[in-house]
Amino acid sequence: MATGSPKIFSHLSNGQPGFSLSPRIDQVGVEERASRFTKRSIKKESKLNGLKLVLNMIDLTTLEGKDTDGKVKQLCYKAMHPHDALPDIPTVAAICVYPSMVKIARKALGDSGIKVASVATAFPSGQAPKDVKIRDTKYAVNEGADEVDMVISRGKFHSGEYNYVFDEIAAIKEACGDARLKVILETGELGTFDKVRRASDIAMHAGADFIKTSTGKIQPAATMPVTLVMLEAIRDFYYKTGKMIGMKPAGGISKSKLALHYLVMVKETLGEDWLNNEWFRFGASSLANDVLMQIVKEKTGVYQAANYFSVD
Repeated sequence: MATGSPKIFSHLSNGQPGFSLSPRIDQVGVEERASRFTKRSIKKESKLNGLKLVLNMIDLTTLEGKDTDGKVKQLCYKAMHPHDALPDIPTVAAICVYPSMVKIARKALGDSGIKVASVATAFPSGQAPKDVKIRDTKYAVNEGADEVDMVISRGKFHSGEYNYVFDEIAAIKEACGDARLKVILETGELGTFDKVRRASDIAMHAGADFIKTSTGKIQPAATMPVTLVMLEAIRDFYYKTGKMIGMKPAGGISKSKLALHYLVMVKETLGEDWLNNEWFRFGASSLANDVLMQIVKEKTGVYQAANYFSVD
């Protein structure tokens, strides 16, 4: 992948810097379209199914310097048993941890089918030499990671060194082996929708399996307009190449109602083929408890207190 990809990039950009084929984005138009998705009405049965789908799309995450083996094991248990009083609800999609915690998560999850995702490449800053990022990635994969969440080099991107960003993503993709690669754009640092679109295009052409909004460490994190720009980039890429790319908004999505709006946006932009955790994820651990509360409300007609659910 790393050998052939730069040629693809050079061809697509016509040899000019700036990834010139990325379209300009109408900011007002994007914001207006995104707001329309929040006005769709969702019937009771559809809402319950949607809530279960949201839960099944969540990457439960712990990315703190104070993480311990015990905390990771507890999070893995919650991933497999979101709420034992409701036996018909699904598990989450994945557990996301630092590379040093991958082996702990892998063992705790066993044959549950829940994926182990690991951040890598000097998360969250991305400020490390390429060889360090590659070693970080290979370590995570060798420890048992099914997925790798990398961050792009935003400094290089803002300096206009798009080929560097492209080549680095391609090299990390190669280091992933069979693991899927999620490329984090850190959209809150990119500044404009035009830059979000350009970074999305670079990541997809370089080999990303997913594109992801944010690390969750800065604000703003995921927003509906930014996510819409990325979804439209995925749609255009699919029309051109026939290759499906996944999407992961991360950070700032803590309420079920907002998550359901995101699902409406995905369906109307990309279609139902993307409405599963193979192609869409939420990076929002705090969302899980709110979804569980809403599912209980839909089933029983009453809310349970927050302390009925685990505190992450």
